[in-house]
Amino acid sequence: MLKTILIRCLQIIPSLFVVVTLTFVLTRMIPGDPARAVLGPQASVEDVEKMRETMGLNQPLAAQYKDYMINIVKGDFGTSYSYNQPVFSLIARRIPSTLLIALPAVLIALIAGMLVGVTSAVHQGTLFDYVFMILALVGVSMPIFWLGLMLVLMFSVNLGWLPVLGMGDISKGLGDVIRHMILPCFCLATIPTATFSRITRSSILESIHGDSIRALRARGIKESLVIWKYALKSAFPPLITVLGLQLAGCFAGAILTETIFSWPGMGTLIVGAIDNRDYVLIQGAVLVIALAFVMINMFVDVIYMIINPNVNYEGGN
Repeated sequence: MLKTILIRCLQIIPSLFVVVTLTFVLTRMIPGDPARAVLGPQASVEDVEKMRETMGLNQPLAAQYKDYMINIVKGDFGTSYSYNQPVFSLIARRIPSTLLIALPAVLIALIAGMLVGVTSAVHQGTLFDYVFMILALVGVSMPIFWLGLMLVLMFSVNLGWLPVLGMGDISKGLGDVIRHMILPCFCLATIPTATFSRITRSSILESIHGDSIRALRARGIKESLVIWKYALKSAFPPLITVLGLQLAGCFAGAILTETIFSWPGMGTLIVGAIDNRDYVLIQGAVLVIALAFVMINMFVDVIYMIINPNVNYEGGN
């Protein structure tokens, strides 16, 4: 297992290298001049050129790339153009806000998805099963930005039940923060819930028709106990695998959700950096998201190996 973990750690390096390189190239393709974005449209050409020199943007692209990679290896993410602050500090302040909606969203999705998946499997072929599987398909296919706008229109504009902007004020009590979290969490949880429900249903259906479950039923064990204690165990390995992907997906998908609900997390930070042509901040934020993605998936692989030691990740079973 230690050897496999070491191999996984080594595989992270080329993955992050590709992400850093692509992000560096793509940011330079964004229309607009970062120096002009910082100084404003009224700045003179001379001032813009001086600012570009200060930012290091007048250097050849290869030299910029070399300097950036050297700084990354040293752990220096650079200084944001628009905030004039270290990029790492900006990101560190925003990550807790993103986790505040991403973690509850995944937890809600996991619980709801398992409940729906088990119930649909038990009532296979019924109207209940068809309705929930159609809803799961709709949930997977539904664009987050459209869902977010519909939630705002219904619960904030029309009904006035829930706030829509910001993350609330803790000085007004924890309830104010929770009320601001409801819509973003629900929006983020939609796709993972549908995914978890479909995987749980498939695993339960495969399990309840197996010989081991038939033997348990023959011994007179209650059907609810057979389903929730024994059959559900078969759904854990695929659920754990998908759990890592969905958590990483929620972390990255928060970009749209945070923008819609003005949630002060990584998403709004990246969108603001793109608007301001803040190359350094974009590169740092994307690198952190990519690092979180690969680390979460490596952690899931380790858990999967613990649950199922027969799995050999170096090739074959």
